[in-house]
Amino acid sequence: MTRTTRTRRMPALTVPELLRLRAQQEPDGVAMIVEGQGTLTFAEWERRSAALAAGLAEKGVAPGDRVALHFGSRDWIDFAVAFCGVLEAGAVAVPMSDRLAPAEIRYMVGHCSAAAVLLGRDLALPPARTDESQAPAAPEPWTATPAELESVAAPGSRPAAPPVRPGDLAQILYTSGTTGRPKGVGASHANLAYGCVTQPRHRRFAHSRHLLHAFPIGTNAGQTMLINALDARPTVLTPARFTPGRFARLIETYRPGTVFLVPSMAVELLDAGLHERHDMSGVVLLGSAAAALPPALAERLAAAFPNATVTNYYTSTEAAPAQTIMIYDRARPAALGRPAFDGSLRIADEEGNPLPPGETGEVWMRSPAASRSYYGDEEASARAFRDGWVRMGDVGYVDADGYLYLVDRESDVVKTGAYKVSTLQVEAALYEHPEIAEAAVFGLPHPVLGSVLGAAVVARSGPASVAGPGSVSVSGRVPGPGQGLSASEVRAFLMDRLAWHELPERILVVDDLPRNQSGKVIKKELLTLLGDSMISKEGE
Repeated sequence: MTRTTRTRRMPALTVPELLRLRAQQEPDGVAMIVEGQGTLTFAEWERRSAALAAGLAEKGVAPGDRVALHFGSRDWIDFAVAFCGVLEAGAVAVPMSDRLAPAEIRYMVGHCSAAAVLLGRDLALPPARTDESQAPAAPEPWTATPAELESVAAPGSRPAAPPVRPGDLAQILYTSGTTGRPKGVGASHANLAYGCVTQPRHRRFAHSRHLLHAFPIGTNAGQTMLINALDARPTVLTPARFTPGRFARLIETYRPGTVFLVPSMAVELLDAGLHERHDMSGVVLLGSAAAALPPALAERLAAAFPNATVTNYYTSTEAAPAQTIMIYDRARPAALGRPAFDGSLRIADEEGNPLPPGETGEVWMRSPAASRSYYGDEEASARAFRDGWVRMGDVGYVDADGYLYLVDRESDVVKTGAYKVSTLQVEAALYEHPEIAEAAVFGLPHPVLGSVLGAAVVARSGPASVAGPGSVSVSGRVPGPGQGLSASEVRAFLMDRLAWHELPERILVVDDLPRNQSGKVIKKELLTLLGDSMISKEGE
């Protein structure tokens, strides 16, 4: 089944062109506010980026060179300047969050052969480990802060910026690596700027004066917010660090018409009851990204934000800007929408042949924008990218009206006996339990069935414990409300919602689910944690 949604196409642009046009149209307009850290106007953004580009040229950075950008959330303004400056110099930006482990940063810097690393405040390039390969390595990249580079070249001596074309590589963004080592995904200027407009009256999110988000640097969602700062009408607002209280105060103070978050942030916000103490009525569009929004959580958000349209966005680092968009609909609570912005959606078998509506298969998406690819990995690119189509790594189906439904991540489907079980379906059922705030389901080895289901849950009531046969608690908190929640009670709750082979055999209660910088749960860590907990329990 292939589904396409059409919209108006714009001429291909480069990211520096977007910035120059916006600075000409609205020089004093505020592009970005970082809470407690400062603001950035379009004129300042262009001036500083040009100075940084000249500094890179003076330091010997040539078009096509890779430049890593290692910044934290309080450094969004410097990051925005560095990103556009690198691209204006004709180089390739490689965003990296301060949430990454040192080994991950070193791997990414080495993998893309970065010529330089630009740093946020109080950050440094981690030293190479002594146990790394003894094979000849690329030259160690030099490091600098944006301010240091901006002062390298005097204004009167700045070299002319090299020509930058829409098809040139602009960005390498590393995947979240939930199931393996991160892959570098390359995107051209034409890909990043696809769908952007240059006429002020046609700008996106026109209903908003401010757009609030808390996505980290170095994620696909974060990069989308950066392009929004260049292209959309509202000023992009972000906290220096996400906490539920800080996020709620920003909503009440700035009254942003548009708010973006990930499901885990939504859970924190709602469980703290902040929607009951702060005015959320100014939010008109509440968007969720990075992970599928469980229907029970969507219902809670709809109640907490009375004037907001709750919307789920589905894409991937590889597929962007292809995406599906779904306004939460009680008639289709689990649907992830239909393709947007001239995109296409296809469900295919293992050979890539399209399947009819209702049949389950691999999810593929396509955008008219120039396709992305894995940097330096032709073999992996050949598996994931075909004729403009991108394999999403998910299993799903499309209904007769063209709405996408996910069954699971390909890597997360659990085969127990003769059955294949969707962990997303089991998680959605767990979210309906009044005492469960978050849930993650995964496969556990079994000597007869091959695999059985395990579940990790976070109690909504705070310091709850799960007790009873088949359950393990690794919470260090003192039990409080919800301490009567037991594994048998959870299974009894699920029996009316799931088949017997979908019921979790083991239930683990944790303070928090392990997540990567994008907010996605790292299930392999839960598998290890449950295994360690069972060994510890048996040894008591």
